[in-house]
Amino acid sequence: MADWVLHVDLDQFIAAVEVLRDPSLRGRPVVVGGNGDPTERAVVATASYEAREFGVRSGLPLRTAFKKLPDAVYLPVDHALYEAASADVMAVLRSFPVVVEVLGWDEAFVGTSVDDPAAFARSVQAAVLEKTGLHCSVGIGDNKLRAKIATEFGKPAGVFQLTRENWAEVMGHRPTSALWGIGAKTERKLAELGLVTQGAGDTVVSATPWVVKSRSHEKTFQQDLASLEDIRREVVALAHQVAADVVAEGRPAVRVGVKVRFVPFFTKVRLMKLPAPTSSADELAAAALVVLDRFEHGRAVRLLGVRAEFSDDDVEPKPSPSTYQ
Repeated sequence: MADWVLHVDLDQFIAAVEVLRDPSLRGRPVVVGGNGDPTERAVVATASYEAREFGVRSGLPLRTAFKKLPDAVYLPVDHALYEAASADVMAVLRSFPVVVEVLGWDEAFVGTSVDDPAAFARSVQAAVLEKTGLHCSVGIGDNKLRAKIATEFGKPAGVFQLTRENWAEVMGHRPTSALWGIGAKTERKLAELGLVTQGAGDTVVSATPWVVKSRSHEKTFQQDLASLEDIRREVVALAHQVAADVVAEGRPAVRVGVKVRFVPFFTKVRLMKLPAPTSSADELAAAALVVLDRFEHGRAVRLLGVRAEFSDDDVEPKPSPSTYQ
């Protein structure tokens, strides 16, 4: 038997979970984001394949999505529902004799030793579908990089294998942006250096729980904030929300960050190291205000965010799929 890395990626996960909750949505364009009101300021968390055909994708402002697709079903984000669905899927994966490395709500690496990885991948898909009602795509590779990339060729609900043997045939003509983790900026830098793509990657799948690195809250304002007093008040309120999460995490924060999105859509983030680790709401709020003062205030504000970061040395974290964007 050979060692393989599988990348399991749930297809249109959030939208699919919403369809499971309300089967009448099946086949209809579904857009999830914010409070579900496309007239408010928020971004698309996910869009069903039917909505994507009209150019609606994750990260798109809801108002823009509504202009493209006014007849779509717009739904609010329900984190608790998605976390529960994700936990069910990961439990199915762990029911196999494999190592599961969770990457987030909707994806995980699976390490296994089998003779026929494609057949095993299909058995995983069948089990996930039977137990949860959700479809997933599976990429098969001889390392994590290839498995992750392979998944894109298998979507939706398919299986694709990418290894050293077929790497050049499949990937040789593709730009560096086709590699996992390479964005537009890095692609340009690599092109300037004349660098070509490589197929090396990590082959070790670890069952160590995913370690949350930060807790954060942000708020998009339906009316721009022009008063510094109002901005400071909102930052303090966000810091107190973050502090509650820090206390629940059971680990003190060591850094505090503030995110400000100025009108029309100009985003900046500042960060500072705390004098000492803390879980105090008042101390985190005071630090957030210090960071806020580092911004140049001359524009109205449409979004604020506060983030508390934990030390990398913590040894007993609680795993979570939450992210800060």
